[in-house]
Amino acid sequence: MIKLYDTQKRDKRTFTPLHDNEIRMYVCGPTVYNYVHIGNARTFVSFDVIRRYLTWRGYAVRFVSNITDVDDKIIARAAEEHKTASDIAQFYTQAFIEDMHALHVLDPDIRPKATEEIPEMIQFIESLIRGGHAYVSAGDVYFSVRSLDEYGALSHKNIDELESGHRQLRFDTSHQGKRDAADFALWKEAKPGEPAWESPWGLGRPGWHLECSAMTRKYLGYPFDIHGGGCDLIFPHHENEQAQALAAYHTGFANYWLHTGMLQINSEKMSKSLGNFLLLRTILETVDANDLRFLMLQAHYRSSLDFSDDALECAKTALARIKHTIATLRWICSTQQNSLQKNDMEHDANTKECTAASTQDNSTGQAATLVREREAFLSAFRDSMDDDFNTPKALGVIFDYCGVLNTIAHQVECTNAPCQELQVSVDTLQEIMSVLGISKEAFECKNSCYVHADKLIELAETLASEQKSAHAQFSNVEKAIDYVLDVRTQARRNKQWQCADAIRDKLKELGYSIEDTPQGARLIHES
Repeated sequence: MIKLYDTQKRDKRTFTPLHDNEIRMYVCGPTVYNYVHIGNARTFVSFDVIRRYLTWRGYAVRFVSNITDVDDKIIARAAEEHKTASDIAQFYTQAFIEDMHALHVLDPDIRPKATEEIPEMIQFIESLIRGGHAYVSAGDVYFSVRSLDEYGALSHKNIDELESGHRQLRFDTSHQGKRDAADFALWKEAKPGEPAWESPWGLGRPGWHLECSAMTRKYLGYPFDIHGGGCDLIFPHHENEQAQALAAYHTGFANYWLHTGMLQINSEKMSKSLGNFLLLRTILETVDANDLRFLMLQAHYRSSLDFSDDALECAKTALARIKHTIATLRWICSTQQNSLQKNDMEHDANTKECTAASTQDNSTGQAATLVREREAFLSAFRDSMDDDFNTPKALGVIFDYCGVLNTIAHQVECTNAPCQELQVSVDTLQEIMSVLGISKEAFECKNSCYVHADKLIELAETLASEQKSAHAQFSNVEKAIDYVLDVRTQARRNKQWQCADAIRDKLKELGYSIEDTPQGARLIHES
């Protein structure tokens, strides 16, 4: 049973989709006048994880996230750069999409742009005017806040209190055509040189709050399941979205409201005035996207998140532990499989039958243990994420499972059943990491992953020459590593400690250590 903290109800609520297993979800997208900053990125990562998890749980998620490509900020940026507002919007829209891809955020099913939804917005305004909830003032149109009894239900704010503190709460009182300081623009009369569209009220452009109300109605319908965004949008943006929808169509709006917490830089609020305003793409020039996502997962999506070099390093180290577990388990599975194949070639049928009989009970028990632990892990992960997408708790479950697998893996005997179950366990662990948006590539190790691969091959060839081996050349680094480790193992067996230590020291110079396991020696790069 999934429970969500609903901002409007101020409580956790059992999640019940409006249409069986289908979930309709909307998240406010960016205003494209600059590159996306790390605070906004945190919101998009949080809802990407929520979307991925709901999909993994078996729901058909229809995910919509908009692009605000007409706005005062875009117009101002265009004037600064002597470009058109359209040029600015197109450039930063593409930059935003690139940045999201770099951070492994999935594309929405639908990404509507404000400039492409003008007819729907005009129809929306006309409905509000007919219902007495909006009024025309010269070329502008305003929403009458006091016409809706439900106004303030989301943010739990009182209109009279809002008016008395309008400056702090960003009310625009500059226009003389307003009837009330709390009223907000649905349509803005065009100024010379600004983007504009024809409307019943003359040339103009839509207000910011109107965009999302019109887009959600068109692409999701009213009511829909989940509306998300940063907590800074609760008021006035989301409050105004809901007010427009309720006033125009009287059918409800979002069934659940989810909001992410703020991101801080070294425990301070991020702002240009403090000089700590960090762009996502600048960070990704030196920071791996998986490490950055992992840092964001360590805080609950509703909590504040502190971004710092120390926090990032801790996240990198923590993720490396999981990477190490997966790499080790894969290596053990591969080693076990090779041993099985070797046994098949070296033993006759009678010997294999006796071996199977002697190990059957133990291997069956190991396989059963792996199945039981895997089922317990999946259950605990679901319980954590079902509790309002508690990623910190879910990460704790993952680390516990890594510990269990590390213990079991080194005890697995060379028989088919536990070897196969161990491989399934590895695949399951990696599947869960992908639910959190940690890319598959983070756990892959190809030839190019080996640092100083040429030096490793050179070391193997030198040893082969010294050993007078017929294999003086090696076609790839994996074969070279296997040979080096085999020579060291043999040297240790023969108590040739000087030779074994020399190999160890050579590898250490290249940044590698040797891990001795019951399945054999393994090379570890000390990153």
